Amino acid sequence: MKKIQSVCVYCGSSFGTDPVYEATATRLGQLLAETGLRLVYGGGSVGLMGTVAKAVLDEGGQVTGIIPHFLEKREEMLDAVSDLTITENMHERKQLMFQKADAFIVLPGGIGTLEEAVEMMTWAQLGQHKKPVLLANVNGFWSPLLELLDHMRAQGFIRPDREVPYLVADRIEDAIPMLTDAVGEGSDAPDLQDNRAPMEKL
Repeated sequence: MKKIQSVCVYCGSSFGTDPVYEATATRLGQLLAETGLRLVYGGGSVGLMGTVAKAVLDEGGQVTGIIPHFLEKREEMLDAVSDLTITENMHERKQLMFQKADAFIVLPGGIGTLEEAVEMMTWAQLGQHKKPVLLANVNGFWSPLLELLDHMRAQGFIRPDREVPYLVADRIEDAIPMLTDAVGEGSDAPDLQDNRAPMEKL
């Protein structure tokens, strides 16, 4: 795995009900810019996705936005980004986001965010990529998903030889260091599935 230069952030096009979500998105954008990592995201200016992108830009960072043309108005395309691509459909959008990113961070969001995260986890499980996928478990937002994954393991649908590789960070400040460690930029790079936080701590 090459050195991480860009991070795709999946997150909601809404703000959610807890102000901590927006604050976390802002902080993540600042951290990406401070560490010189390019943001790859869905291209909109609304909700958490717009918050992350604007925070990166405010700190002088680089942003790649990828948005399908039918969402240009609904998600209020952010023209200020460094690099903007308008795609024909969602499939092309997701493929380009995957291609342009070296790692993935999943903030709170809705079913679209969940679908994007699970797709990257599935591709990794099937050996199609080794890019780290990190769930930012803000206020325990992703704990129900983690419990479901544990249930799948217990019921034999996620086997040890087909483990789902992912990372979990309870603090957004830990996200980027965990990603860099996972690809070997830190000291000893751990296996991704071994970085899951114990459920009792979530």
